[in-house]
Amino acid sequence: MNGLSEIVDALEIKLEKLSQKLDRLQSENQELKNEVSRSALALKRQSEDIVALKQQNESLRMANSLLGSDDNKRETKLKINSLIREIDYCIAQLSD
Repeated sequence: MNGLSEIVDALEIKLEKLSQKLDRLQSENQELKNEVSRSALALKRQSEDIVALKQQNESLRMANSLLGSDDNKRETKLKINSLIREIDYCIAQLSD
């Protein structure tokens, strides 16, 4: 019976250790999930910043070319022609 008692005690100790390890792993898992959420949020913000900066860059290039820069004159002329065609189309639609 003494051997059986020792086996039961050893099992209880192992179960306690397993329970503690489970708690520790669950806590670590939750921390990692929180970190993933924070990283995803940061990535989303950075993506939005990139889009905004690209738009700002395009606006600045357009303004620079309108101010007389020779670098983007062709792009500016194409954009102006595109805008004129859109305006002409709108006028034609209003005339009908």
